[in-house]
Amino acid sequence: MTPVQMIEAGPRDGLQNEKTLLSVDEKVELIVRSVDAGVRRIEAVSFVNPARVPQMAGAEEVMRGVPRAPGVSYIGLVLNRRGLDRALGAAVDEVNAVVAATDEFSHRNQGCGVDEAVAAAIDVVRDARAAGLATTVTVAVSFGCPFAGDVAPERVADIVARLTDGAAPHEIALADTIGVGVPAQVRRLAELAAARAPGIPQRWHFHNTRNTGYANALTALDSGAGALDASIGGFGGCPFAPAATGNIASEDLIYALDRSGVDTGIDMSALIDAAHWLGRALDKDVPALLGRAGGFPAAR
Repeated sequence: MTPVQMIEAGPRDGLQNEKTLLSVDEKVELIVRSVDAGVRRIEAVSFVNPARVPQMAGAEEVMRGVPRAPGVSYIGLVLNRRGLDRALGAAVDEVNAVVAATDEFSHRNQGCGVDEAVAAAIDVVRDARAAGLATTVTVAVSFGCPFAGDVAPERVADIVARLTDGAAPHEIALADTIGVGVPAQVRRLAELAAARAPGIPQRWHFHNTRNTGYANALTALDSGAGALDASIGGFGGCPFAPAATGNIASEDLIYALDRSGVDTGIDMSALIDAAHWLGRALDKDVPALLGRAGGFPAAR
């Protein structure tokens, strides 16, 4: 089975659409719990305007509080040069730039069209690489847009090619931001992305809005995925996408990977405990299922 990394996106995407605002200390605890569970890549913060996304306030303070354990890499999401400057100052290990696949979503999410977002992402990747950081570009709404509808795979592939030709990020991520994708789309996008960005590892970001997220993740695994995003407890969503519910849950994904013979080195039971803690902190029921049923034969 193809080796794959699980990227814990809970501290960023898991929190950014929640009504309850966690304190800096609570955000750090969520990250510490992820590290203790064995996660080695964590999307810890987002360097966006806190007036627009108040859940992401305090990014620099969070980064000052996280444990700097050997082998642990912290990712910061950035949308522009100002975000990159903040990320560099906060000493993240990786940056994740974002380009939406449609102008309609791009204007709502980033205040600019796709062409301008591509140019900004290329600049971010070039400067981040020069500073010694690992780089990812995520193509948001790759499977469908809440404002424009279906997105042609060829359009996504064209954006991937422009990013690769302009800056060659270390990783390309394809995101089903609103959870509309199905495995056939995953296979097609994986094929096109491999052709347009040969040799660049693919990362995938799925939401389970329509109960297809885990099928999509396993299809991506079979298609050679290098990394899969997930969120502790299955919390998450996009504040600029109507009805965008939670990410696939980290513990549910690890169960599927473990049972499929993929050794991630991540402690599933520790993720379940973290999900229960996060549910209490957010005063919400945990969307994930594994904490209710438990592992089989037993959680480690």
